[in-house]
Amino acid sequence: MKAIQNTTEAAQRLKWVPPEIPEIRNYSLADYQYEIIREAIIEFEKSLDQEHEVAIKLAAFGQTILMNITDIGYSNPCLIHFYGTVNGNEAELIQHVSQLNFLLMAVPKAEPEKPPRRIGFRLEPAQPENSVQEE
Repeated sequence: MKAIQNTTEAAQRLKWVPPEIPEIRNYSLADYQYEIIREAIIEFEKSLDQEHEVAIKLAAFGQTILMNITDIGYSNPCLIHFYGTVNGNEAELIQHVSQLNFLLMAVPKAEPEKPPRRIGFRLEPAQPENSVQEE
């Protein structure tokens, strides 16, 4: 009798099929937190009329900041990116998933003559500044 050389050969002789192992989801990573935030914002936007758009109010260091959000992304393992404007200036807020704390607000449209702006969502992780990402 010939010796079995490896486990693949053994499996073939026994006609054994290894079980499929489902991918295990890590619920503490930023991509999962991003999905939760995305769903909350989508639901909030559904309640807005054509004269309002979403902003977030942040409280830190004794002051509050109102940020008009245009996009949200994430970087695993632990960062959420908020893109938009603060006082008319372009801004990006990078927050650790353990520090997420903000208030969703309905604010009057920034440009009254245009349709209300709704938040876009990056379905891929945020890219480093010098890389190219399709929108």
